[in-house]
Amino acid sequence: METKELISQALSARENAYAPYSGFSVGAALQGTDGRMFLGCNVENASYSMTICAERNAVLQAIAAGQRSFRSIAIVGGKTAEEARETPCVPCGACLQVFAEFCDGDFPILLTDGVHLLRDFLPQAFTL
Repeated sequence: METKELISQALSARENAYAPYSGFSVGAALQGTDGRMFLGCNVENASYSMTICAERNAVLQAIAAGQRSFRSIAIVGGKTAEEARETPCVPCGACLQVFAEFCDGDFPILLTDGVHLLRDFLPQAFTL
């Protein structure tokens, strides 16, 4: 799937975000190696530590559906739809570590400013 299509899917997922506290809505579109698409959005909670990021939401949905290998992920986020389309939304460390559990360093992370590799954001991922 093309970068533009993945970004478009992530923008659609962002529309379902529940972000009443930060006002920062995030959407993610994760493509499995078998072509299936898994969408995620952030879901905030008054107990902030219970908040789930869009990226982990997508990964967990994929795992629950039996998908454990991934082709790429697109991530968008912002307080407005315009910001989400124009400003890169870099994944947090927790999300990067979850990616590292299932993906190698060459895993492409698509942001609005282009394609980045997992290793660029998390050069020393924790492993057992």
